[in-house]
Amino acid sequence: MQKTQLDFARSGIITDKMKEVALAEGVPPEFIKSGIIDGNIIICHNVKRNAGSPLAVGTGLRTKVNANIGTSADDLDISKELEKARVAVKYGADAIMDLSTGGPVDEIRRAIIAETRACIGTVPLYQAALDAVRTKKKAIVDMTVDDIFAGIIKHAEDGVDFITVHCGVTRSTVERMKNEGRIMDVVSRGGAFTVEWMAYNNKENPLFEHFDRLLEIVREYDMTLSLGDGFRPGCLADATDRAQIHELIILGELTQRAREAGVQVMIEGPGHVPLNQIEANITLQKRLCHGAPFYVLGPLVTDIAPGYDHITCAIGGAIAAAAGADFLCYVTPSEHLKLPSVQDVRDGVIASRIAAHAADIAKGVKGAMAKDIRMAQCRKKLDWEGQFNMALDPDRARQLRAESGVADHGACTMCGEFCAYKVMDDAMERQAAAK
Repeated sequence: MQKTQLDFARSGIITDKMKEVALAEGVPPEFIKSGIIDGNIIICHNVKRNAGSPLAVGTGLRTKVNANIGTSADDLDISKELEKARVAVKYGADAIMDLSTGGPVDEIRRAIIAETRACIGTVPLYQAALDAVRTKKKAIVDMTVDDIFAGIIKHAEDGVDFITVHCGVTRSTVERMKNEGRIMDVVSRGGAFTVEWMAYNNKENPLFEHFDRLLEIVREYDMTLSLGDGFRPGCLADATDRAQIHELIILGELTQRAREAGVQVMIEGPGHVPLNQIEANITLQKRLCHGAPFYVLGPLVTDIAPGYDHITCAIGGAIAAAAGADFLCYVTPSEHLKLPSVQDVRDGVIASRIAAHAADIAKGVKGAMAKDIRMAQCRKKLDWEGQFNMALDPDRARQLRAESGVADHGACTMCGEFCAYKVMDDAMERQAAAK
């Protein structure tokens, strides 16, 4: 039987992967091992992924950022998705999720995996649905349990590091949603597929009913289970309702079962959440899911900013991560409007990195504040190259500086000769000379 990182940690063994992520995080390997045992740290890395780098997510570590890419039926350009992967990693994404639903999805996924060493995640249910429709000429609701698990195995064999599975979408959760009422019902694509399948077949969710079978597969590859939030709110009015919380309770129970089987777990969270409910959502998740790392989509703090949802995401993400969320899934300016462009991917990654870094300062993550101190020192000296090197997006900073048309040694064009740094330097020099 394949031994997982959780198995090794429980045996007191510090693996090479633990050492590698500890070095990257600037923490002792023992800290990583202890966190894995407690379940509040995970290492995402499929044993089949020889060319990939392990990624640690969890308490006491730098907040990570994920970028979603992938084709749709309306946009099948593989080269564009590979460019998105390159740009996402260049500007600091720690992980990439391939959510392709159009074109040769197997080819696209394998190309993305080959393109980067970054952590890779997927939603295998999309694969199962596409295979059922295209290859077997069936409707999505006619997928068999074996069809669903075949999609999971295919992704595992390809080396996917973590998979989103909507195991908490159950018939009882659907009833709670119906009884309470929602404006937007289910906005998760995987969640909607599952609800439709259950309603048509009058059966329970196969990933919940056959959870032990899922654990056996995942354990063999030491993949991480990302327990998906099929009932995440799609608008502020639906946030923190009975369906969302009932699903979270189920995910907490499944977290315990997964850990008992030696499988690492993180939990996915909302979604669209008002500012005043974000911290409560994080507290609930950490309590109900036994401290498992929390992976949030945003959260978006208003519904009325299409075209600017990378900003609404960054606001919510900063608050969520400061409250204890461990992994932020970016949102791009194209959210709710279209498939994101390469520029959208860049903007989304940078926005979420800003949120993650701001939260790391608040959480006291080792080394986070040091970067801001170095930036302040460079600004004090009008050291422009130093400022560029410390910037989250050096290319953008250099571009804007170049557009000003001033000499490299001068102040910015907002203040010019009245730059406070220059004024203070002159004042301090005169004061020193007077002595």
